[in-house]
Amino acid sequence: MKEETYEIYYDKEMDFLEIFFGEPSECIATEVDKGIFVRKDNKTDEIKSISIIDFGKRMHVLRKILQESDKTLPYEIDISNK
Repeated sequence: MKEETYEIYYDKEMDFLEIFFGEPSECIATEVDKGIFVRKDNKTDEIKSISIIDFGKRMHVLRKILQESDKTLPYEIDISNK
């Protein structure tokens, strides 16, 4: 199985998280819930990015989307100020 690449962007001031998977491709974005966007490849229907506004309050949503799509990240995302 080929290991997938990913890129994570987080804007602390805006509390906005975006995760990109694999190589860029032509996609369709869908707002799956208010402030939560999933981009899927036009041809394969594979998730190419997940964007979440107010991420600090919705970390559970990312876990759910990743679990439902069989996507994984090699670590947990923690934005708390310790």
